[in-house]
Amino acid sequence: MRRSDGSDRGTLVAAVARTVPWRAVGAGAVVGLLIVGLPRLLSGSPDAGLGLNLLRAAALVFAVGLAFLLDDPARRLTTPVPTRRWVRTGLRVALVAPVAALWWTAALALVPAPARPPIGAVTLEAAATAVLAAAAAAVAVRFTDEPEPGPSVAAGFLTLALLAPLLLPTRWDLFVAVGAPNWQAAHVRWAVLLAGAVLLGAACAPEPVRGLRSRPGS
Repeated sequence: MRRSDGSDRGTLVAAVARTVPWRAVGAGAVVGLLIVGLPRLLSGSPDAGLGLNLLRAAALVFAVGLAFLLDDPARRLTTPVPTRRWVRTGLRVALVAPVAALWWTAALALVPAPARPPIGAVTLEAAATAVLAAAAAAVAVRFTDEPEPGPSVAAGFLTLALLAPLLLPTRWDLFVAVGAPNWQAAHVRWAVLLAGAVLLGAACAPEPVRGLRSRPGS
C-alpha cells in the first residue's frame, strides 16, 4: 500500500513537472542573469546604486517569467481530475522554488561584493516580486477560463511594476536607495507586500469560481 502511494505521488510529481512552462521560467532566468552580468561583460564595475538597480531589474524579469507558471493548455481537461487544483498548483510552486533560489544565488554572486546591496533586504524585494507575479497568475486562473493567461498577466504585471515608482506616494515608496533614511521602513512595506501576496495566492489556489459553479447541484 505504501509503495503504491509512493508511486502515485511520484507519478503526480512527474506529470505536474511536465506541465510547468520551463521555457518561460528559463527565459526570465537567463535574461535576468544577463542583466546582472552586463557590467562584467562590458569590463565595468557597478557602484552600490547600480548593483541594487541591476538586481531589482533581474528580479522583475524573472518574475515576469513566473507569470506564466500556471499556464496549462489542457486546463479545461484537468478540472475534473481527482487531484485538487491547489495540490497541482502547490507542486508547480514547489518545483520552481529551488530553481528560483539557485538563480537568485547566482544573480547575487554576479554582483561584485563592493556593489552588492544588503542581501537580506534585496532578497526580500526579489521574493515579494516573484510571489506577486505568481499570485497574479493564480488570480487569473481563479477568475477566468483562459487556460494560458501568462501573456496577459506578464504584460499587466510588467506595466504595473514600471509605473509603481511613479505612482506610489512618497510615504509608501518601495524603491529606495541603500542607506536612505526610509530604507528600513520601505522593507517593512516589502514584507507586508510579500505576506499579502502569499495570502492572495493561497486564496486563489482552489478550483476556479466558474468551474465550481458549473458543477451539477452548485
